[in-house]
Parts: sequence; structure tokens; C-alpha cells
Amino acid sequence: MSEETIGAEGVVCMWMRGGTSKGGFFLAEDLPSDSQARDAVLLAIMGSPDARQIDGMGGGDPLTSKVAVVTRSSRPDADVEYLFLQVYVDQALVSDAQNCGNMLAGVAPFALERGLVPSQDGHTDVRIYMANTDKVAKARVATPGGAATYRGDSQIDGVPGSASAVLITFEDTAGSSCGALLPTGHVVDEIEGVEVTCIDDGMPTVLLRAEDFGLSGQESRADLDADTALKARLESIRLTAGPMMNLGDVRDKTVPKMTLISPPQSDEGCVSTRTFIPHGCHASIGVLGAVSVATACALPGSVADAYARAPSDSNHPLQIEHPSGQTAVVLHRDGDGNVTSAAIVRTARKLFDGRVFPY
Repeated sequence: MSEETIGAEGVVCMWMRGGTSKGGFFLAEDLPSDSQARDAVLLAIMGSPDARQIDGMGGGDPLTSKVAVVTRSSRPDADVEYLFLQVYVDQALVSDAQNCGNMLAGVAPFALERGLVPSQDGHTDVRIYMANTDKVAKARVATPGGAATYRGDSQIDGVPGSASAVLITFEDTAGSSCGALLPTGHVVDEIEGVEVTCIDDGMPTVLLRAEDFGLSGQESRADLDADTALKARLESIRLTAGPMMNLGDVRDKTVPKMTLISPPQSDEGCVSTRTFIPHGCHASIGVLGAVSVATACALPGSVADAYARAPSDSNHPLQIEHPSGQTAVVLHRDGDGNVTSAAIVRTARKLFDGRVFPY
């Protein structure tokens, strides 16, 4: 597909909210096959680089500058394949270095809308190969009468109102990006005099105690974003952690995420978090980031272990607190107590379907 064709005809696209994120969903065949040409188109569509993304569809925030590229899969264990791309807001950069579990919530309904997967009456299970991390997740979507519905009574913190639930189950996500659940080989490491837990259960994450930075862990997103000294220190630790986690030089990467841990504030909470993604404070927490945090809470001796308050019923969800509320994660364990899979409820909503014009 040439630049002239794209400029004249636009690109077929569905804009969706997935979980607490929002972005463009594209069929792979509707974008240039060359990755550099594709990225140039996506930057133009979002209006990057520009802090406001005023000349594009992006919302001036990493959470609203995301892309899902979807295609039918030939794999025996998957129905569709999903490539997540993070379009930077203020840089001419598109990254495939991480997955996004929030945008994942929109993949199954998008696949059903595009006819990539046949709908069943009642609900439809869609097996999704996550190309970024070489793993498969299963999403269950409500399809009354054989059509995806977005209306429902499920609520997730960080999103107003309610919508139809999308139940996402992750299996075998340990070490998706780093090669091991604990890529350093230790439950706790020390970096620049600070104890950290480096973990990857679907999202490479560095957990740190908020109190080690003189914080309560309940600071607002705005206050943390304004704390330039804190962000500089976190970035220094992140750059050291990258090679330790088998991620190499992470200076231009969006992983690992940096998550400050503190005691839960609500009666039902497991642990409280403030996550940097990686340079700005997240309005909530990413889906796979929440899975990594929940798994760390189940690891004796981890940075989160001393704070974590686990429910007495192992089937009860762990409520991971964040600036917008809580994210519930259900961990499934084997006979030895090792986490084998995690499930999380998200919602999604179709916002528009049509053509977007990058030029």
C-alpha cells in the first residue's frame, strides 16, 4: 500500500476502548507490510510527535496512543494474532517491546466484528496469540444472538459507567519477555542501595517500596509526575535493571515498568501501587502489570510480600490498588503453590468504525 493510496483512501480502522486504554484496531492487511512504513503511518495517524497530538487521533497520553494489529492465525493453538504497538506521544517512535493487556480486551470483539472468528450464541471464546511475547491468552466475550455486545453491568476502576465483561485468562506467561519469572535469579536484588524485585509474569516489572523513596505510596499521579528527582532516580534504577532482566539497554524501551509498592488502603485490598510506564505515572495499572504484581505478592520474601494482604480463599481475587481504584486478579496455583495462570475481567467498547486519514 503506497503513501499516495493511503493519503487518498485513508486506512480502514476501528477505534476502541480496551480496559483503561484506547486506540486504533487494524487488520494487518490494511497497513503497510514494511514495519518502517507502517510505523510512519501510525505516527501520522496519532499526530506524533506532539505533546497534544493535535493533528491526529491520539489523546496526548500514552494510554490513548496505542495500536492493535490483528490477523487471522494459522497456529493450531490460536484463532487470531495480535501485535501491540505503543505510539509515543512526544517522540517519533513506535515500540513493540511490550504487550498490553488492556488493549487485548478489545481484540476478541474486534475479531468478531471483522469476521475473523465465527460467533456463537451466548458467549464466544477467542484464543489470541500475543505476538509481542509469544504467548496465548483466551478471551470470553458475550455474544447474545451470535453478535458481540458492549452493553453490560461490569465495571472496572478507571472507566466510568459499565459495559459487557471480557474475561481474559493468561497461561504460561512467566518470563514472556525476560526468559524467566525472576530473570535475575533472585527474589530480591539491590540496585543503588534500594531493594527491588524484578519479575516478569507477562510484563517486565521492577517492584520497589515507596517508603524507600520517602513516600507513602498514596501520592497523586500529578504529584509523582511533578517529582523530577524521583523520576530521575527511578530511571537510573531502571537502566541498571534492564540488562539484569535480559532486556539489554532499555533507554529507548517502554519496559521494564517501575512500580512503587505500599500497604493496601482498603479492607479488601491486597497491595497499593503507583506504576511508571516508564517515565510518567500510570492513571491505573496495566493488566499484565497487575498480574506481575499479584504474582510477586505470592512470592515469599519479595518486595511486595511484607505488605501483601492475601484473601483466605485462594480462589478470591487479589485486589491490586492503583490511583483510579482497584484491579482484581485471580491467581491459579499448582499443588506446590506456584502460580500457573491468572484471570482478569476487563471491558471494551467500540467507539467508531471507518477510515482514518494520516495525510
